[in-house]
Amino acid sequence: MSTLEIRDLHVDVTPADADAEPIHILKGVNLTLDSGQTHAIMGPNGSGKSTLAYAIAGHPRYTVTQGSITLDGEDVLAMSVDERARAGLFLAMQYPVEVPGVSTSNFLRSAVTAVRGEAPKLRHWVKENREAMAALEIDSAFGDRSVNEGFSGGEKKRLEILQLSLLKPKIAVLDETDSGLDVDALRVVSEGVNRYRESEGGGVLLITHYTRILRYITPDHVHVFVDGRIAESGGPELADELEENGYVRFTSAVAAK
Repeated sequence: MSTLEIRDLHVDVTPADADAEPIHILKGVNLTLDSGQTHAIMGPNGSGKSTLAYAIAGHPRYTVTQGSITLDGEDVLAMSVDERARAGLFLAMQYPVEVPGVSTSNFLRSAVTAVRGEAPKLRHWVKENREAMAALEIDSAFGDRSVNEGFSGGEKKRLEILQLSLLKPKIAVLDETDSGLDVDALRVVSEGVNRYRESEGGGVLLITHYTRILRYITPDHVHVFVDGRIAESGGPELADELEENGYVRFTSAVAAK
């Protein structure tokens, strides 16, 4: 069993303007995620959800000023980005980037080789990749196209989940994977996440604004993020409350302080 443990995490974000002062976003986050569990992180815009994802992944603009992140007892903050991936961490980005000139098939095989430590045998790789694409209803012709170039929002998100299914991480952080998806794409992507959890026993940290994806992916725990902290934690029933009443109860409590 693997465990991602976050303790008293404080994170500053460096603005795009190099002359601007860093912004303190996360203000003491505590979270433990075990293999086979799904934790949903919900909260209003600007509450720090994506900052948590980028801090775990090692984005250079996000600086941890206090606290710790460990994976199976190993110090994640001491690892480079590629070391975190090889250790078993995965981030599905909210806004996947386009990589002109790099074919999707070459990108995927290179990523798998880097994480597994050796190149998969071509015959086995072709079969594995084809089956994974078919499960996500991705046209095999996409393998010849540049990574995400000209892809629709739904196609980009399916490609993120395709990477998840091929890389087989210990812990997957999914940053608003449901944004921009129509009903059919949401179903396919959710099924892909569920297959990963069932087949690999991986842990999922699912960041979302809305409860619609939770109709397909049932969380074990729901955490409400407000003002850089977890304001409340609970089971799936907490997501139902948010669907009915929104975040007013939590944002009002912060404003009253």
